[in-house]
Amino acid sequence: MPKSISDFGATFDRQFYLTMIVVGSAFVAVQILLSVLVWGSAKEKSLNDSLRVEIVWTLFSAIVFIALAFLGQRVWAELISKPDTSEVFKVEVTAQQFQWNFHYAGKDNLFGARKTELINDAETNFIGLDRNEEKAKDDIVSSVLVVPANRVVELTLKSRDVTHNFWVAPLRFKQDVVPGLTVKISFKPTRTGKYEIACAELCGAQHYKMKSYLLVVSEDEAKDLMLLSQDEFQTRVGKLLLGTPSS
Repeated sequence: MPKSISDFGATFDRQFYLTMIVVGSAFVAVQILLSVLVWGSAKEKSLNDSLRVEIVWTLFSAIVFIALAFLGQRVWAELISKPDTSEVFKVEVTAQQFQWNFHYAGKDNLFGARKTELINDAETNFIGLDRNEEKAKDDIVSSVLVVPANRVVELTLKSRDVTHNFWVAPLRFKQDVVPGLTVKISFKPTRTGKYEIACAELCGAQHYKMKSYLLVVSEDEAKDLMLLSQDEFQTRVGKLLLGTPSS
């Protein structure tokens, strides 16, 4: 797998490899047992049913897989748990066919109101942001996700149309974005760089085009970007993308 860039990546990887080892071992054991039974049947040996063996095997399998599910749930809880600190970098993410829209609060750190009736793709108002509202005047909407390194990031995920899936492999998570639902996930990126964002759920004929980039920058760079206007932000991020190699 690609090198992890999130604070819970090591925990995720340990759980992943543990699951692979346990499930892989169980698969091999079952195939060996199946081969023995088939060979014995071919030699016309008497194979009496054993209730005790069935109970033991079923209980053992249940305990192992319930334990794996429990451990996996603890890892997942880290991703969806509410951040403890108030110093959280928040971004609202709106998915649509076939693009990602990332909404930043701007220098006042307050998100402006969004209204469904204001959505107008022709005017590039993809999220229905009410620019006449005071809090929305400094808001920024971009097709690129920019976050600071070593700081908790909280994404609020929504969909405009069909089910999408937000996936960044080095972050170690994939999250469905479902119409009518608001899903919050949090993470702390630990390494600067440029990483591909993909939609991992078939969402239409041009699904393959639905991709973008996660740009992890320094804390100071992120603060400077939030002070810019919409156009200045787009220009600066464009330069950063060109100058940052993909990881």
